[in-house]
Amino acid sequence: MKNVFKSGRPTKSLPFSVYMATVVLLILAGLFTSIYLSISHYRVYTDMSYKSFCAISRAINCDTISQSPYAIFLNVPVPVWGVIGYLFALALLLFTRIQRVARERMWSLLFWIFLAFSGYSIILALISTYLIHSYCIMCILIYGINFALLWYSWLIHNRFSSSSLVEDTQRDISFFRRRAPKNFLYFSPFLLLLLSLLGFFPAYWNLEPPAVSAHVASGVTDDGHPWIGAENPHLVITEFTDYQCFQCKKMHFFLRQLITNNPGKIKLIHRHFPMDNKFNPVVKLAFHTGSGYMALLAIYAATKDRSWVMNDLLFEMAGDKTEIGLRELAQRTGLNFDNLKGALHDPGIRQRLVQDIHSGLKLGISATPAFIIEGRVFVGQIPADILKKALD
Repeated sequence: MKNVFKSGRPTKSLPFSVYMATVVLLILAGLFTSIYLSISHYRVYTDMSYKSFCAISRAINCDTISQSPYAIFLNVPVPVWGVIGYLFALALLLFTRIQRVARERMWSLLFWIFLAFSGYSIILALISTYLIHSYCIMCILIYGINFALLWYSWLIHNRFSSSSLVEDTQRDISFFRRRAPKNFLYFSPFLLLLLSLLGFFPAYWNLEPPAVSAHVASGVTDDGHPWIGAENPHLVITEFTDYQCFQCKKMHFFLRQLITNNPGKIKLIHRHFPMDNKFNPVVKLAFHTGSGYMALLAIYAATKDRSWVMNDLLFEMAGDKTEIGLRELAQRTGLNFDNLKGALHDPGIRQRLVQDIHSGLKLGISATPAFIIEGRVFVGQIPADILKKALD
């Protein structure tokens, strides 16, 4: 087998400029794709009506990937790291032109950089397959670009250098060391950008509801459903949610903030519609497993006047990679641990969940979040004109 770390070059069938242009185009493709994914990630968390073009199904859904905690690395979104990585690769190529070094220089370093890109692509693909169970079309495009860059960097080195990859790597590192002060000035903007990202990048993905305060009324309806907002509202919204549904969390926190900012205008009534096949007959396959049990905990908490504290913790729990146990839930809500544990098997609590699910089915609900406003059902979001009319 041929050792790719040693010489033994194939025929130079194309001029160097063709290979160089191909690499630049691939890097630009990766850069613009990463910019799109960065914008998409931001809008997933901040735009109530946003849905990316590749949110096609449960298995092919860029938004599901963005909603995952694995889309954040070192407190920075993964696609933002992609933007930085591709910009650095472009800067390194530009550096070779500015310094007027031999055309075969720096390709060994680019090979190792693109090898790291490709390795991380494999890790992300495994996470998508085994942990998220969903794929992002644009992410797959990035994976392909990274492997193409790895291939071309090796090909260019193999065709235009007479030394082994290891020897060229050592030579390139020595070149940087000899001219360290000047090279540091050239790459210092990337160091500053990196430090800024690590220290000051806004964590917009940490969705949090406003704290329940005394000036926002809350209570329980005659049917036993918790509500928050105005006692004599301009608009009544009944929500059917699932604690493992990201859009449910986003819309619920948005409505809670709207209620806090506009007291006396809106009343929000909370009901449960877990998309858990162990509880919901409309769900035939395993999906949002455990959301039914989370709903049982929330129903029990409502009987102890701890509805909104439990509600917020359950939404937080669903968006975290770390698991929150029953004992911690009991401590953070002030509920008795044994009683909370017993609620999971309490026939009365379970019957109330069954009633919520059946009510949702009668209304034609088959997905979450769903909102009932004046007898009309809205799935996913509430039309802006309805909210605007209530707030004016």
